[in-house]
Amino acid sequence: MLYRFILISDEVEDFMREIQIDADATFLDFHKAILETCHYPDDQMTSFTICENGWERVQEITLEDMSTSADEDTYIMAKTRLSDFLEEEKQHLLYTFDPLGGRVFFIELSEIITGKSLKTPTVTRSVGEPPVQQLDFDELFARNPVQVTNDGSGIMDDDDMFGDGIDDEDISLEGLDISDGEPY
Repeated sequence: MLYRFILISDEVEDFMREIQIDADATFLDFHKAILETCHYPDDQMTSFTICENGWERVQEITLEDMSTSADEDTYIMAKTRLSDFLEEEKQHLLYTFDPLGGRVFFIELSEIITGKSLKTPTVTRSVGEPPVQQLDFDELFARNPVQVTNDGSGIMDDDDMFGDGIDDEDISLEGLDISDGEPY
């Protein structure tokens, strides 16, 4: 069984990648395919996040074991198969490619193709240039200025820092011409 994923960025309007990969491949295999198609070095603590109900974050799958508690389930890319978490078309994932900047690719499982398999992931469509992998500190602080709370404590909760989350209407694959043209 194959999965066909569409990756987009909220930073670069014309960026899109379509990747087909075997359902039994690991998240590490998928990670390597993303790095290769974006020409990113493998020097960041990237992660995948499984989302439900649009873009609500449910489960993180990390490159390395980052667990701080034995009570939490931890999932490592090299030991976790895509099929362990992905079962339905239109499921959403986030791929954090710049952990310091909190920058992500939005990923949708656009199609499940039964009766086929692949030994290695394949980029079947490539449009536009990816965003730079890491912003320099000036750009990072310009995007996320340090904020001080009204009480002067400087302590903010997650909603202050990260907003109310991602709204399904903010990220949409509608209007992307992903079915026409020759694959790359």
